[in-house]
Amino acid sequence: MTVLVISPDYASHLLPLATIATAWRDRSERVVVATGPATAEIVSSFGFERTDLRLGRGSNAGVIRAEDQPTDEGDSLRGFFDATRAGAVETLTYQATERLTDLMWRPVDAARAVLRIIDDVAPNAIIVDHLAFSARLGLHAAGIRYADVVLGHPSALPVAGEVYGFPPSWPEAIQPSPEALAELRELCERVSERFTEEWNAALAVLDPGGARTGDAFAEHGPVVLYNYPPELADPGRGALLPPHVHLGSTRRVEPDEPDVERWIAASGSFVYVSFGSFLSVRGDVLRRVVDAAKIAGVRLAIATGSTDAGELGELPGDWLVRAYLPQVRLLGAAQAAVTHGGNNSVTEAIGSGVPLVVLPFSTDQFAGAAALERTGFGVALDPNSATVDELAAALRAVLSLDPGTRGRLDAAAEAQRAESGPDRAFSALAD
Repeated sequence: MTVLVISPDYASHLLPLATIATAWRDRSERVVVATGPATAEIVSSFGFERTDLRLGRGSNAGVIRAEDQPTDEGDSLRGFFDATRAGAVETLTYQATERLTDLMWRPVDAARAVLRIIDDVAPNAIIVDHLAFSARLGLHAAGIRYADVVLGHPSALPVAGEVYGFPPSWPEAIQPSPEALAELRELCERVSERFTEEWNAALAVLDPGGARTGDAFAEHGPVVLYNYPPELADPGRGALLPPHVHLGSTRRVEPDEPDVERWIAASGSFVYVSFGSFLSVRGDVLRRVVDAAKIAGVRLAIATGSTDAGELGELPGDWLVRAYLPQVRLLGAAQAAVTHGGNNSVTEAIGSGVPLVVLPFSTDQFAGAAALERTGFGVALDPNSATVDELAAALRAVLSLDPGTRGRLDAAAEAQRAESGPDRAFSALAD
């Protein structure tokens, strides 16, 4: 049996998709990954084959820097980083206006490239990142069955009047005005209309007789796999979802790093901090987290990403500070974590039974923060306005969950230990 995985050339997308595919690898099946060259080393580390596929302008092998990207993509990233400093609505507005070039890069060419790969690889099953719209367009046009993996909050696949790019819920600390929300929704609706026109125009080239769609963002594959814990899912959306499986998380097995293991063994309790591949550029927020941890008397393991550690002030000698850290391993030993609310961080933390302080900056991170707040599995704050004292209080709160909440979080982690996300995906595709 051969499984084909289709991913953008971004580590944050490829890692969970590749982890899903380990369910086939571990059963001695062939796995081929179609992605770009930046993540070739990641593909190799999983023991998979790689075939070249370009699905967008940019790439990211682990930590993203605007200066490492093509000019257009670098300019887009700088604009995004600037928008995060202005606020939530400003960031979502910027992302909405960038969406056509972000998500439908050379759609006909990319779709045809995917179909050529399928002819060459002859897969028995196909796993595709939901945000690989051009790839899914090709599969849709050719009538090829695939598993559609939604990485992020489930609202990344809008249902029942939802609009892509407009959060269906917000954490208490971030409450935009009704006027700002109305303007944002109107913009997202216009972008959705234009995106759908682009999808339909490309589809007309690929399959002239194919049925057009009314909302390209709401299109999905026959099998939808949500990389998300069911315990965080909004119960009000359940009946509206397409046939689906909640994977919980896709926690990969990371190679042992002896110095990290020694640090864990010697450190006692600690909190893990990471803002992921993109948002680690917000060194100003990381600095406040550092200062808050000192006040709260908390030891940290910090993945600084694109922020120079020198920007964080004087750091205690018993902290673990690196640009990149083995996140899954550290979450497996941490008492809590501080995150921007990215899908990998949230799902891996819940799968490890780790409560979160979440500081959402963009996209579906606001809805994800609201879900953590609703379930009691985390405390959400505005990254631009949260004070050092408020961050210290949030750290203390997640380190002292009430017994009921602690029990529910432990049960969520135990459910994922009993049946992993990759095994749930394998069962879904075998049915």
